[in-house]
Amino acid sequence: MAERPLMKLTTTVLDAPSAEDLAAFYERLLGWTRREKEADWVLLAPPEGGHWLAFQDEPAYVRPVWPAGPGDQQMSVHLDIKVDDLEAAVGYAVSVGATLPDFQPQDDVRVLLDPDGHPFCFYL
Repeated sequence: MAERPLMKLTTTVLDAPSAEDLAAFYERLLGWTRREKEADWVLLAPPEGGHWLAFQDEPAYVRPVWPAGPGDQQMSVHLDIKVDDLEAAVGYAVSVGATLPDFQPQDDVRVLLDPDGHPFCFYL
């Protein structure tokens, strides 16, 4: 086996019908700032540095179903976001455009959906 070269995960990319619209939601939710913007691509970065979040236009985007059943479009990735007050964070997320589904698999975690249906989790 060859020696592993240096690798650093820097960015998670979410597909969306509109990168601009989904990035605007996460700007409001997380308070992050835009680092790059192209016609079909937006990159957000946290003010304190760290992992970035990007959005790209995907004309064939299919909204995932939560919770997914047989034959439903599955989520392929989700974001885990640590919060200090679960209920306050949920209330804020809903006020900026998230949806709180009825199905919640854990008492100490809240699964929410962004405007394009990507699940994300708040946890303490």
